[in-house]
Amino acid sequence: MSTHISVPPQLLLERVLTLEIVRVTERAAVSAARLRGHGNEKAADQAAVDAMRRELNKLPIQGTVVIGEGERDEAPMLFIGEKVGMNTGPEVDIAVDPLEGTTLCAKAMPGAIATMAMADGGTLLHAPDVYMQKIAVGPGYKKGVVELDASPADNVRRLAKAKGVDTSAITVLVLDRPRHADIINGVRSTGAAVRLITDGDVAGVIHCADPDNTGVDMYIGTGGAPEGVLAAVALRCIGGQMQCRLILDTEEKRERAHKMGVTDPRMIYGIEDMARGDCLFAATGVTTGSLLSGVKFRGDVIETETVVMRSVTGTVRYIKADHRQLEKFHLD
Repeated sequence: MSTHISVPPQLLLERVLTLEIVRVTERAAVSAARLRGHGNEKAADQAAVDAMRRELNKLPIQGTVVIGEGERDEAPMLFIGEKVGMNTGPEVDIAVDPLEGTTLCAKAMPGAIATMAMADGGTLLHAPDVYMQKIAVGPGYKKGVVELDASPADNVRRLAKAKGVDTSAITVLVLDRPRHADIINGVRSTGAAVRLITDGDVAGVIHCADPDNTGVDMYIGTGGAPEGVLAAVALRCIGGQMQCRLILDTEEKRERAHKMGVTDPRMIYGIEDMARGDCLFAATGVTTGSLLSGVKFRGDVIETETVVMRSVTGTVRYIKADHRQLEKFHLD
């Protein structure tokens, strides 16, 4: 006799989908990890995208990709506006970065992850695939402790004061790009430290949420808007503050943004503007970094490590998995 367990709709995001989205990022991570160190960014990204799409389409959801890789209906990408899932169950917004750190994966460098977020339908910011200015800090500070339009030096001083430490005790994470030279100089002018990363600003922002373990107090810089929204979902779940602004510096970008409902191109978005309602975030390590261990292939076992978070409860789960039924990772 089979027992039927019914889950109330309002609990579906948690009870059913918390573990399901882990499977999505696990599959994407394993597919990308097979191409670690091969020097082919496109092939690694493609493998992660294909695996993620396959798994998303097995979920009991009516999903719309609102944050993806591009807005064109091109086969390789999970594009903005794409419908995923089995077309049953709750309507949800999906944000994806199937392989954050394609260069890191291609060079077998630390910190590549497969990541996605899921939220109630209509609650994630619909952002075009453009650049975005970002500043983020962890939890425990009064609102507005740092501000996007304040100078990097001023933000360091404000954060140090709020934390009750000297500016020399503050560490700011910055993407290592020529465009960030002024930010780096501004931070260092206060005596604060700069930690540079080559790629991966979703993981970068998440580091701010746990400064005791990561040593990172603040994130400043310009990166992709998709990564900004994914990071905002993670911070919604674990605490922290973030301010962002889309960089819409051409008429074409402003038009694209307007079509997605962005009426004020200069608007500063807080976390709640980018991710409202109940949301889930998951990331699986592809290469081992300070956030997650990478995929390990051990004969007849594949090991993965995933972090999954939920905003309503603030629960953060780390899931280390040994996969023995390896057929599930093979292409259909």
